Amino acid sequence: MEQATTLGELKNSGYKSVPVKDEMRANLIRKLQAREKLFPGVIGYDETVVPQLINAILARHNLILLGLRGQAKSRIIRQLTNLLDETIPIIAGSEVNDNPFHPISAYGRQMIELHGDSAHIAWVARDARFVEKLATPDVTIADIIGDVDPIKAAKGGHLLSDELTIHYGLLPRANRGIFAINELPDLAGKIQVGLFNIMQEGDVQIKGYPVRLPLDVMLVFSANPEDYTARGKIISPLKDRIGAEILTHYPKEIDLGVQITRQEAWTERDGFKDRLLIPDFIRETIEQIAFEARDDQRIDKHSGVSQRLPISVMESVVSNAERRALTTAEEAIVPRIADIYAAIPSMTGKMELEYEGEQIGANRIAKDLIKRAAGEIFEGYFVGIDFAGAITWFDAGNNLRLADTAAAEECMLLLESVPELLDTALIPFDFTRKDEAQTVAACEFVLEGLYAGNKISRNEEGGYTAVTKAKKDRRGMIYDDLTESGRYS
Repeated sequence: MEQATTLGELKNSGYKSVPVKDEMRANLIRKLQAREKLFPGVIGYDETVVPQLINAILARHNLILLGLRGQAKSRIIRQLTNLLDETIPIIAGSEVNDNPFHPISAYGRQMIELHGDSAHIAWVARDARFVEKLATPDVTIADIIGDVDPIKAAKGGHLLSDELTIHYGLLPRANRGIFAINELPDLAGKIQVGLFNIMQEGDVQIKGYPVRLPLDVMLVFSANPEDYTARGKIISPLKDRIGAEILTHYPKEIDLGVQITRQEAWTERDGFKDRLLIPDFIRETIEQIAFEARDDQRIDKHSGVSQRLPISVMESVVSNAERRALTTAEEAIVPRIADIYAAIPSMTGKMELEYEGEQIGANRIAKDLIKRAAGEIFEGYFVGIDFAGAITWFDAGNNLRLADTAAAEECMLLLESVPELLDTALIPFDFTRKDEAQTVAACEFVLEGLYAGNKISRNEEGGYTAVTKAKKDRRGMIYDDLTESGRYS
């Protein structure tokens, strides 16, 4: 269908404009009836967040997403544009997406009065109807609402009190669209008052001059729940105006976390895509690290542990395995436990520590998280399987170190010396010793699992050794490792 270029053509086409919330509601209903996926790439919210979002949009509510960092709040907000029409008509040249049938700006009204049905029409795509702002303490009312522009006044010969001299802010420019503010509690109180006033009353004062702006906007906010409830920085009238509070969350199951990390992590790299094989137990161990961190009392619960942690760790793990393959000229690129330890720099910056954690140090806590995560996943794969022969070998004073730079062939020679390890380690998996890189990864996973269960020990150089009697008595907690390093005694 050919788009109208004048107001007269638009009238003759039978086009009818609807408020943006009604528009989103209608498009949502069509998508639900067609069983379309509403938020592609958002995993783990089908039974929790998405139904609440649907209800809020059907009810034509403004909404706020409450959640810790890394919970896909911004991704969800940006995908709300998919519920807007592909294009809508506006008065050509309008800064506030003036509805040709009901203009709200002085410019829009003037164009209709001067040109009538000959007034030019432009069409705006859905992406241009989305305005997003990160709330910071330095945001001003001029940024959000607008300000008088003396240059406009001078060029047009207008008085400063004339509405035509206004340079509109972000909110008016989102008219007939979606206006999103991230981290709402960080917005100054007086800005929140201005935001509420223009939404509730449809007017605002700019430099002392009252301006009527009956905006048609879907308001969407995001906030950290601790900021929202504890710090109390959202003014009561604005809170009352928000129709729905929707709580986001981290993945509740390892499988969901693995799916997210698989989707988001950059692992398909040019020249190496067909050579890379990431074992499931490595994926699960990396994801379990985040789960362990979220439950750790030494890590600040208010800040949370973002889903970006396992994503970054996975990328670093693959990079370390890639580096090994480049230096050893191996064909297969298979990450293993040593690569996870090499990815510790990708963990430490993503954990806000409590006082106890600060005393221990982020590096030590990261190592403890890897140990506990590997132990948890190990139990799922090797429940009831006995590694007595390997443990006895270590207890006899032997040790083994599989360097993260060592080729699989070299590691296999070392692993051959450990009784029963190779055959037993392959029991849960569908590959054989011929797959050397995967076999080495499986054996190192077993060794880390035995270390997590306090059957063997692991030194600072990454070598596996026998467990001392004292550590057997204390179940191998992190403090045992700190005692060995001399920090505690």
